Amino acid sequence: MDSPMALLRFIAPQIPGLSYAAVQHTLGLTNTSKQWDLRTELTVKVLRDMMNYGAGRKTVPPISKVQAGTLRDSGVKGKMWIAPAFLPEPPSADEAGGQGMRDVVFRAIDEMAPNKDAINYTKPELEDIKVEWTGYRPNAGKNDSLPSDNAGENFKSLMREACRTSETTILYFHGGAYYLCDPVTHRALTSRLAKESHGRVCSVRYRLAPQTAFPGQLLDALQCYLSLLYPPENSFHEAVPADKIVFAGDSAGGNLAFALLQLLLQLHRSSPAPTIRFHGRDVLVPLPAGCSANSGWFDIARSLPSIVSNSKYDYLPPPKQGDAISSFPNEPGVWPADPPRGDLFCDLSLLDHPLVSPVLAQDWSGSGPLWFCTGQEMLTDEDCIVAKTAARQDVIVQFEQYESMPHCFAMLLPHLDTSERLMKSWGEWARKAVEEKESLKTNGVFVPVRQGGEIQVNVKEIEAPSYEEVLRCVRESKEKRLLGFEKEGKMMPKPAFVIYMVYNIVLPCALSWRQV
Repeated sequence: MDSPMALLRFIAPQIPGLSYAAVQHTLGLTNTSKQWDLRTELTVKVLRDMMNYGAGRKTVPPISKVQAGTLRDSGVKGKMWIAPAFLPEPPSADEAGGQGMRDVVFRAIDEMAPNKDAINYTKPELEDIKVEWTGYRPNAGKNDSLPSDNAGENFKSLMREACRTSETTILYFHGGAYYLCDPVTHRALTSRLAKESHGRVCSVRYRLAPQTAFPGQLLDALQCYLSLLYPPENSFHEAVPADKIVFAGDSAGGNLAFALLQLLLQLHRSSPAPTIRFHGRDVLVPLPAGCSANSGWFDIARSLPSIVSNSKYDYLPPPKQGDAISSFPNEPGVWPADPPRGDLFCDLSLLDHPLVSPVLAQDWSGSGPLWFCTGQEMLTDEDCIVAKTAARQDVIVQFEQYESMPHCFAMLLPHLDTSERLMKSWGEWARKAVEEKESLKTNGVFVPVRQGGEIQVNVKEIEAPSYEEVLRCVRESKEKRLLGFEKEGKMMPKPAFVIYMVYNIVLPCALSWRQV
């Protein structure tokens, strides 16, 4: 794997700045000296420097190259079972009666729109989807490869593994701002979730933006869920009951998990026993056992106060920088999009749609248990709002906030005790959502960065902006984006290169420092 060398080439020109930061931290002169260890301080500094195209980089690579860097598969080694599988698209004949997947999703989008006459989106077709069945392999060495090249045999081995004592199946959606990453970038995380849940993970290779815009990813997520419930012919897996399935995701993947849940809730609001035509059968669409998000990105507009107030603890770009746009190479068929749109993920008219930004979903009633974790990060407000809204509607909510921690810290800073605590909590909660649902109660906790007593939090009273303030912030951001798009519609958000570096260089190195 060339990631360590690539990281070295990137960091070398920054050594003077990093040395200065190390001295400042050691002397207690940085804003976070009391909260962070030196490794955390330097990691976050490197990530922040990427915002300004550090190490002399003046231009952003074409988006297809950026994507390719995060899709590279360096092979499977260590304590994990990986079994790639194929979920075929339903036949077009399913759409004939108006109850196929596409019809149902498009109808829900229109029904949930603030103003269905004002939204605009392209209606994507369905496609075959690849997933990775993932399990924990406790007896493997750090450099051990899989014992077989046959995915079917590896799936059988995964299912026979003695440590898989639970029937929990986690349907996992990776993060990456909707246009980067893949199940391969998240194998260390998903295999760890399999370990802590004593179950297995189905990690989804959903279609990426900008090549596929919303609602393509939502269609893929629904297709995977239905495929778990009602396996297509020649599937590795047998039918998985809905009460054994837990949705999960990080960042944009958390968005997708909760958007899928909100879609299912909408179907249940529309009908007491909703059905979809799937592979030639009319099938019921039940709700899952639970849904979870690690640093969920629930406001695609990035418009809420914590984007500014928590910036000192995070590496994500601040609002002015994040909303700024910079020249991006024109790639026919990739970007700019055709028809044009002002966001890589969705048409700007959809920024305030609850299936795009679940922070604006007002009704979570009827949902199974929910789990949230957030740091003191720039996305904290949106995580708090969704958790608080659901808890006030008598949904069982487990909410965890980690003092001074940045976005998705458990993936980037696996050496921390707080990262270890988070992963154990996430996996154990998923297992309980399936096996011990009655034991789950609404609970909130604030976890100090240093060892000490955890502070209980009343989830229903978490400090967070009101719905009215959220709606105002999102719509103000939407209007600004729309005005900017009229002038510079062929541009791309600056954070692209940042996320590329995080997932292609920093994350692989971080995960290599601590094995599952």
